[in-house]
Amino acid sequence: MSTRIIGLIIGGGELPNKAIEKLLSSKQEFRVVALNGFTEKSPLLDKTKHIFVKLGQAGKAIKFLKQENVNDILMIGNVKRPSLTSLIPDLWTAKFLAKVGFKSLGDDGILKAISDELRLEGFNLIGIQDILDDVIAKKGILGKHKPNENALNDIKRGIAVLKALSPLDIGQGVIVQQGLILAVEAIEGTDKMLERTKTLIREGNKPILIKMKKVNQHDKLDLPTVGSRTVINAYNCGLQGIAIHSGNSLVVDFDEMVKRADELGLFIYGYDDE
Repeated sequence: MSTRIIGLIIGGGELPNKAIEKLLSSKQEFRVVALNGFTEKSPLLDKTKHIFVKLGQAGKAIKFLKQENVNDILMIGNVKRPSLTSLIPDLWTAKFLAKVGFKSLGDDGILKAISDELRLEGFNLIGIQDILDDVIAKKGILGKHKPNENALNDIKRGIAVLKALSPLDIGQGVIVQQGLILAVEAIEGTDKMLERTKTLIREGNKPILIKMKKVNQHDKLDLPTVGSRTVINAYNCGLQGIAIHSGNSLVVDFDEMVKRADELGLFIYGYDDE
């Protein structure tokens, strides 16, 4: 019986290192494909066989993973979608782009197309929750502070907007204040969306950040992610709390996130949209 070998395709952020640490501690065999320009060099990488590839070198990555007899693949970490003109694709990537029509697909469409192609190459796609069981957002009030009735109404408003926008594959977050949509997350990401909201805040009940998995989004790819840094940025931008999609969002550092929220007076609320 063959040994299970996991292949990590990693970008930036904290979750890749958490996954590597867990795999090392559990003595699970794994290999890493790190993306140039996104993955920071870390001593952890030296503890397993790994390569760095550029975006556009998917063929090189697949060749490495097959040579290493990888069975399961986890794609994890932050990666900013490049412009087509900035890519220098290898043959595999060029064929893939010609097949799927890169320009016509949103982020979810691209990720689904990549996962489909990986399956055709013989790999099984897994999610971060298959390795780290403590990163999935829990339901309910996560900390000392809780949303009041006005905040809950804003959360419902945000959920409704995100559901309506979901088929358009735009983003996973909105900021709502007193029923008004102050910002919708686009390609810039949550932190920069928070920053541009500063000048739009009104007097009265403070805004709320609502994060939600898109309808029909793959549950193993690019789930909404929050952490202590999100809490600090939300506080610095004048928000009163964060609502996250329970069971469908990732929390980078749960204990630290809740500790920061408690200290800063923000609520963290895990909602169920059903």
